[in-house]
Amino acid sequence: MIKFYSYQGIVRSIDDFHTGENDGCYKIFALEDSSGGIVNFIISPSTFFIDQLIVQPGDRVTGFYDGNAPVPLIYPPQYQALAIAKEVPYQNVKADYFNSHLVSSDGSLKLNLSPNTPILLKNGQPFSKLPINRNLIVLYGPTTKSIPAQTTPYRIIVWC
Repeated sequence: MIKFYSYQGIVRSIDDFHTGENDGCYKIFALEDSSGGIVNFIISPSTFFIDQLIVQPGDRVTGFYDGNAPVPLIYPPQYQALAIAKEVPYQNVKADYFNSHLVSSDGSLKLNLSPNTPILLKNGQPFSKLPINRNLIVLYGPTTKSIPAQTTPYRIIVWC
């Protein structure tokens, strides 16, 4: 089971990541957070980019990775990116497991679905079931100040 973790920062560099084969298909993004910490994300052809936005050095992004996946013990840390979200004004992104009440695993966000909430697969096709008890990427705007915060998402992407 995937345990989504995230790291937010400014992209300082984008370089080719040489794998021996498929040269040019893999990239390495170096992100720097507000305290000067650096994390490298390996971008593969299967990395999901929210809204397929092009990322360039200087962009503020959030990288999502599997906290249960093995990582090399090097500095700076290096993670396989599952998804990358470029910062967009008035839009928040959360990747997490949402239970049968649509509350995130960390208990910080509850989703209130509307009939107009698009629920899609990663490939953009409609998801025909309820998005409960699943890993989701949620794009949303304002939230309540309650605990957990509640929101009606702009869009839900089901991570099958």
